[in-house]
Amino acid sequence: PSTLQVKRQRRAQKQVQARKLTQEQIRSGTPEPVEGRQHVYVQTELYLEEISDRVIEVDGECQTDEFLDRPPTPLFIPAKTGKDMATQIEEGELFDFDIEVKPILEVLVGKTVEQALLEVMEEEELAQLWSHQRAFAELRNAEFAELQRLEEQDRRIREEKERRRLEHLEKLRKQKETAEKIAARAFAQRYLADLIPSVFNNLHDSGFFYDPVERDIETEFLPWLMSEVEETLQKNVLGRMMLDSLIRMVVEKRLDEFSHPPPSDQTETPAEEPRAADAAPQVSDGADAADQAVAEEEETDQPVAEE
Repeated sequence: PSTLQVKRQRRAQKQVQARKLTQEQIRSGTPEPVEGRQHVYVQTELYLEEISDRVIEVDGECQTDEFLDRPPTPLFIPAKTGKDMATQIEEGELFDFDIEVKPILEVLVGKTVEQALLEVMEEEELAQLWSHQRAFAELRNAEFAELQRLEEQDRRIREEKERRRLEHLEKLRKQKETAEKIAARAFAQRYLADLIPSVFNNLHDSGFFYDPVERDIETEFLPWLMSEVEETLQKNVLGRMMLDSLIRMVVEKRLDEFSHPPPSDQTETPAEEPRAADAAPQVSDGADAADQAVAEEEETDQPVAEE
């Protein structure tokens, strides 16, 4: 058996086993016995069988006689009935071969000749059919070639007509477009004859036409010059502010010194009045210090101005 048959048999066996198992599970079993009793297996068949742990075995013997030689069965010969009679038939009395074979030969020869004629006629007919078929194929090919030539000629004529029609339409379109352009150009020239000078004048007045050097000076040089001047002025203002602050500081310091009274030992000794001269040099020294500070400030201011 092939592998496919073996697989089918195994599958059928598995299905049968599964069906049996399902039936056994579905089949209702015997209910549980009552307390104090137990179930006993009892035969319910019509014919009881002796149940034993060991099967009873009985030995028996039998001997047959040897086969005896049997004579062959004689042939059955039925009993003879009727009377015996005899007759003599000479050669040529019942059957003449030359005469009897003539119609058979006529039939055989006629059928053979007829079959041969039919085959020859069939061959001739097939040859005629093949010749007609070849002639028809040649005629069909010639007509098909002529048809293709005529179709190609008609296609070329139609394409030429379409091309000339499109060329004529394109020519008319170009002529119309040229005429429209000429008319528009003439109208524009007449319309812009007085408009162009006024437009140029307005553009010139609006500043669209400018001198490149002047525009460069306005856009590049003047902003740079203004920034440099502003920076220089800021430096000068800063120097002046610093000078003012220094002068204010010196003046406040001198004012503070002169606002305090002199010590008591100087007031008690009149001989020390000439110390006023000494005070004067101190004042002069303070003034010199202030002048020196102002000079230094001016010196610091000069490089700023020079820059």
